[in-house]
Amino acid sequence: MQYISTRGGIDSVPFTKAVMMGLADDGGLLLPRAIPRIGSDTYEEWKQLSYQELAFEIMSRFIDDIPEAELREIINRSYSTFDAEQVVPIVHQGPLHIMELFHGPTLAFKDIALQFLGNIFEYLLEKNDSIMNVLGATSGDTGSAAIYGVRGKERINIFILHPKGRISKVQEKQMTTVMDDNVFNIAIHGTFDDGQAIVKALFNDLDFKEQQNLGAINSINWARVLAQVVYYVHACLHISSHETDKATDFSVPTGNFGDIFAGYIAKRMLPEGTIRKLLLATNSNDILSRMVSDGDYSLGDVVATSSPSMDIQSASNFERYLYYLLDEEPGRTRQAMEHFAENGKMDLSDFQVQIQRDFTTEKASEADVDKTISNFYKEYGYIIDPHTAVGVHCALKHQKKGIPVCCLATAHPGKFGDVVEKSILKELELPQAITDLLTPGRESRCELMDADKNLIQEYVKAHAKKT
Repeated sequence: MQYISTRGGIDSVPFTKAVMMGLADDGGLLLPRAIPRIGSDTYEEWKQLSYQELAFEIMSRFIDDIPEAELREIINRSYSTFDAEQVVPIVHQGPLHIMELFHGPTLAFKDIALQFLGNIFEYLLEKNDSIMNVLGATSGDTGSAAIYGVRGKERINIFILHPKGRISKVQEKQMTTVMDDNVFNIAIHGTFDDGQAIVKALFNDLDFKEQQNLGAINSINWARVLAQVVYYVHACLHISSHETDKATDFSVPTGNFGDIFAGYIAKRMLPEGTIRKLLLATNSNDILSRMVSDGDYSLGDVVATSSPSMDIQSASNFERYLYYLLDEEPGRTRQAMEHFAENGKMDLSDFQVQIQRDFTTEKASEADVDKTISNFYKEYGYIIDPHTAVGVHCALKHQKKGIPVCCLATAHPGKFGDVVEKSILKELELPQAITDLLTPGRESRCELMDADKNLIQEYVKAHAKKT
């Protein structure tokens, strides 16, 4: 399988080069040249597979330059760190299916992709006798999951930017209390979008990218999207075995468009009608919801909410979907993204029929989130975090009679204990991993810096792993 850029400015590359490149050298995002299609017979056969076996079957259709035995070993090692035998359990609560994506080391869905990506990086660096400096920005969960994916790996240093005061206490401590020598945390004065813009600018500085051997862990890296495709297929297989209707809707709490884009890839892979609708669920930061509703993809101010991982305006993965929306024409995609960079807006009203064929959308206010957490606990005794509550609220508004809806539970409620406890009027029983983090006096390490590209660039250069 060869990979191409959404902007058409690079020669096609195999999977292993695409992973190491992260952001394409022309500023675009990497995509497979073709999306494999899965026939009905193969799909039925997959119902007998474990999660790890399913991951291999899907990933091997996109990866043909890692030997089969080695790819299986990487997959098995990646999911051995999860505390659930199924890796991704699916539970049934009231009218909804809840896909629990938070059983990895940092209790968030990002672990599913970043444990895999960390092991892929390690495998390729050892094979090529090389080093990497991973650079990323986080709105909450990506940073800790990335750090846990590469901590202690001798060929990798990792630099993570997070917006000071705009993530939960647990999210912050999961990053800043990791004391491995290869981990560097940077809190910036600003928003996630400010951090993401700095990261993209540094990756677009090709001389700096090459000199510092930069690697990407944000969802601009295709390997992350690929790992997330697996759990959509896993959920479809599970639900179709328990429901009379074989079609499934998914409600996806959405900020950076990576998770729901993985669902879009899964929808295109699977037999027609397996995934019926992808419900794009947003909080008050509703740029993506406006895009689906009326074609208005325009930047606004970032609003701080109780679901901080979704407090995003410029969704970095949207360019991948835009490429397909524009008939896979890289020139049009490049022009559209350049226009957006200059003007902060993009008019997609001419594409509404296609967009609404691919997605539907709902929004949740802060009051909706609070009420949903409270009511879901009262009615079903099941506790959800604020991000999952966005998805559940939107799913309950959207649900059509007789059609199963699967909500993605993206984080353990204990990661947002203050918010959840106010809603359920009860003290949470926290996992030991979180209790340990909150122990008073625990050592931590973090640099506080302005959201200035030059300052960040100099810091990375000073602390980068050298060959």
